[in-house]
Amino acid sequence: MSGKNRKKLSTELIHTGDGQFCKELAKTASVPETFPVYLTSVFAFDDVASVDAVYERTSGSYLYSRMANPNADAVSRILAAAEGSEGAKALVFASGMAAITTAVLSFVKTGDHILASSVLYGGVYDYFANELPRFGVEVTFADLAREDAAHLIRPNTKLIYTETIGNPLMEVPDLADLSKAARARGPLLFVDNTFATPVIAKPLELGADIALYSATKYLGGHSDVTLGAVTGRGPLIDAIKRFQTLYGATAGPADCWLLARSLRTLELRVKKHSENALRVARFLESHPKVERVFYPGLPASPFHERAKRQFTDGGFGGMLSADIRGGEKEASALIEALETIRFVPSLAGTATTVSYPVKTSHRSYSAEALKKAGIAKGQLRFSIGLEDADNIIGELSRALDRI
Repeated sequence: MSGKNRKKLSTELIHTGDGQFCKELAKTASVPETFPVYLTSVFAFDDVASVDAVYERTSGSYLYSRMANPNADAVSRILAAAEGSEGAKALVFASGMAAITTAVLSFVKTGDHILASSVLYGGVYDYFANELPRFGVEVTFADLAREDAAHLIRPNTKLIYTETIGNPLMEVPDLADLSKAARARGPLLFVDNTFATPVIAKPLELGADIALYSATKYLGGHSDVTLGAVTGRGPLIDAIKRFQTLYGATAGPADCWLLARSLRTLELRVKKHSENALRVARFLESHPKVERVFYPGLPASPFHERAKRQFTDGGFGGMLSADIRGGEKEASALIEALETIRFVPSLAGTATTVSYPVKTSHRSYSAEALKKAGIAKGQLRFSIGLEDADNIIGELSRALDRI
């Protein structure tokens, strides 16, 4: 380049090796073994016609990462494949609550009605009980794991909402029955599959219209991302996509890359979580300082037979709850007596953790609602990790001996 046309240092630093280099890489014979991170908020075009083509949907190019980005699309493909349902599509969101609230708002309006399980993750319960009514959406809470939902469906019921494994009581609703009731009367069936994951249960195959996830939990599995996901039939996901773009709940590319990494080992991890949880549940069930254990893998669970029928490969998940004798005082003492099992207001990482629903996830429940639901002040929720099961049980045994 002649001296007259030579670019200054700042210009060279900005434009050399920029996004245009991707075009050169695309022409090479090799591709990266691991999908790269597209850390860009916006995409560049050579002409106006190319932008028109994207907006008119005659081109699959990207415009702006709030609308779509390659990492979100890549992980969405993995999530859709994991559901195992023909024609399934998926979207990934900035958090589990973003996924849930956006999906719900995509299908309800003022004057509509939602039928929901009475025991749900506290954030969702708060949203249904206190937020949606402000906009004229009525929510009825019912024990959908035990009651016949058909007689509770109204002409204006647009959604039935439940969890594959209820948080924190580990209740298991009959998804086939709920699906049958929904199909007969018209509402969509939404199922939060966070605790089960597609490894334990596939709600879409059992008749659900939408499966939702806090991907922060088992799908991510390493306590290093905050994400949510929605899966379902193509037309429903396309409808939710419009609102995702409008409300700006799209996940960032770096977190999406981490989620894709984690999903590669999801089946291995969840099976180990489940094996460990069953052993821990059996131990706690036999301990004199534990009043009751909530885990569908135990024959004493009222949902055991249903879970065996509805779940795959004999797994029951990695989550369990236990009522500690002595109530709040002894539950708090047990938390303090634990060594490596940390008190964490979340779940599903590689390490075993303990949570206290009445103080964290279900704090939004009133005292009356907690009592009605059966969430006791001495109830602790355990997320069983990937450690050696004997070590987990040994630590719990020592801690229980100290209280």
